[in-house]
Amino acid sequence: MQRYHRADVLRILHITAQQLVQWQKAGLIAAGETFSFFDLIQIQKIRDLRAKRVRAAVIRESLEAMQKQVAGMENPLVEASSFTSGSRVVFRHAGHAVEPTSGQFVMDFEIPRQRVMSSSKVRLIVDPAQTATEWFARGVALEEDPASQNEAIAAYQKVLEIQGTHAPAHINLGTIHYNARDFRLAEKHYRLAIEADSRYALAYFDLGNVLDETGRILDAIEAYKTAILLAPTYADAHYNLALAYEKNRQQRKALKHWRAYVKLDQQSPWSTHARGQLKKIIAADSLKIVFRR
Repeated sequence: MQRYHRADVLRILHITAQQLVQWQKAGLIAAGETFSFFDLIQIQKIRDLRAKRVRAAVIRESLEAMQKQVAGMENPLVEASSFTSGSRVVFRHAGHAVEPTSGQFVMDFEIPRQRVMSSSKVRLIVDPAQTATEWFARGVALEEDPASQNEAIAAYQKVLEIQGTHAPAHINLGTIHYNARDFRLAEKHYRLAIEADSRYALAYFDLGNVLDETGRILDAIEAYKTAILLAPTYADAHYNLALAYEKNRQQRKALKHWRAYVKLDQQSPWSTHARGQLKKIIAADSLKIVFRR
């Protein structure tokens, strides 16, 4: 793996020596005098977040929270795209925008204006000899630009040539195909992600979404249930499982997961919808009891 000296980092990313030292002291980047391509992307994202007045402590808390929420994620700044919402850091991963310290999924209407974009100067230093980690980082950076989806696919495929069991690459490929409504290829990659890591809750959740979209509701229910078994506080999985149960006319089973969702998310628009569904099911169930009496 190519290494970059401190002077190279300062020149490539247009930062000062003092900034780099401060971020190392804050625990945002490992101490050292040489840096990998992986480190360059991480430092660049930190630079852009700090430029938007996000405090170093908030960035560190967001990174730690995101690592806990997504199994197998080592560095959210490299493995997921990021943008700011006020003074908070929001990560977009596998088609979802989440503010990790609160665990809430958020609406991301302002992503085109506020997204922390990857510098073209960083992209130019990638060559065919890069490692799977570096190709994956490049895929994430390319995926942020809607016009670069084919290039992102090529980068992830390069990851899989190097490491065929790279579950996050399968997940991200699946999500690109899912967003393009190519559900066959999306399902293929989500299932390969599960084969690579059978405890990857996100893979089961995303598979559930494909199965739901293609009308296989019972299979989708099982996929969502597995995601929740692996990650009991996975709010989105509770939400989608409740919807799937309602589609299958299993209102009482849906009730349990609407309740779980509103406990995990108390403020978002989805929480408002979940509370509405709770009230409808409880009211309908009460009427049935009165009718039977």
